[in-house]
Amino acid sequence: MSASGEKELVERVDEHDEIVAVVSRSDAIRHGWLHRIATVVCRDPAGRTLVHRRPDHASRFPGRFNWMLGGAVEVGESYEEAAAREVTEELGVRVSPRFVLKFPCAGAISPYWLGLHEVVVTEPVEPDPEEIAWHDWLTESELVELVRHDAFVPDAREAFDRYLAVRKRGNTR
Repeated sequence: MSASGEKELVERVDEHDEIVAVVSRSDAIRHGWLHRIATVVCRDPAGRTLVHRRPDHASRFPGRFNWMLGGAVEVGESYEEAAAREVTEELGVRVSPRFVLKFPCAGAISPYWLGLHEVVVTEPVEPDPEEIAWHDWLTESELVELVRHDAFVPDAREAFDRYLAVRKRGNTR
């Protein structure tokens, strides 16, 4: 993921997630144009969820905690392809994330469509220090407590609530 988003191109989309134009991510953010973000919830075989803290020098949400990995969907890329790429870039593992849900997110920085995926990670992770300053595997009760903390990425709270609702309906593992 480009730190600045200046040369990173994304597909500007409409309220139905249909492509309108190709724009720079920085323009999408600056103008509040909808674009696509792919995220992944990583679980270990014991069912714990990977939680990480962003580096203090990160351009977006420095020092904040998150329970999802992810970033912008590149031009011509599907949500699933972007999710897999982001996990490889940020954790150094190759995975095939499973799509869980998609929704328009108002966003603390700008609005976007968020595609949330999940995957079970069975190999050791090697977090990219440019993306992840700290990580740990948390139980669901530990995660529920942390998500409500002020140091958590605000957009991730809405995604967490929506994810729990989908799980309660039995649509995911």
